Amino acid sequence: MKLIHCKNVTMGYDGHIAVNNISFDLEQGDYLCIVGENGTGKSTLMKGILGLLKPISGQIAFNDIKQNEIGYLPQQTIVQKDFPANVFEVVLSGCLNRRGFLPFYSKKEKARARENIAKLGINELKKKSYRDLSGGQQQRVLLARALCATEKLLLLDEPVTGLDPVMTKELYALISKLNKELGITVIMISHDINSAVQYGNKILHMNIKTGFFGLTKEYLATDICRRMMGGVENA
Repeated sequence: MKLIHCKNVTMGYDGHIAVNNISFDLEQGDYLCIVGENGTGKSTLMKGILGLLKPISGQIAFNDIKQNEIGYLPQQTIVQKDFPANVFEVVLSGCLNRRGFLPFYSKKEKARARENIAKLGINELKKKSYRDLSGGQQQRVLLARALCATEKLLLLDEPVTGLDPVMTKELYALISKLNKELGITVIMISHDINSAVQYGNKILHMNIKTGFFGLTKEYLATDICRRMMGGVENA
């Protein structure tokens, strides 16, 4: 079943075109890695999927999911890293988009937060201050928060930035587990091309336009992939 249908999408701001005529479809359970050099529209496209920026033309359509049911893990800022709340409060805040204007969290939402904390293996951190955690621990907390918003679709923007190799491997393994065992569709922006082709079953390579979209095994055979992985293009 198609979860997302993106057709001929062009996006931009201040008279600047950042995404030009991008098209792709994703099925439930896909793991799409969006790759490409800096400034090629990856984050702008993600804003479009989240509904934070409207396309100039084209369409982003969803099937069996609403935009407020998407889990999002953005790149962390210094302010976010120093957020003054405990882990449970941060994870629970992931329920905000789905709950509308209700003034208090429900028992069901609190149970959902506890469930996702357990799922991410961070029970022992539940009462700790978010600002006192390591980078890897913070990303696990934010991933649990994103899961509170969704059961179907996670959007991740460079989730391993700043993490050491051990934490990076652990976080990739967690994301892969959520995808394979729970069937959660993943869209991840990544500069780590080796991990992108290791974990993703589909690749969207952007250079403002579509450089490539398709199965990872097909992408591996392209010149554009060989160049990204440090190889030499065919003459």
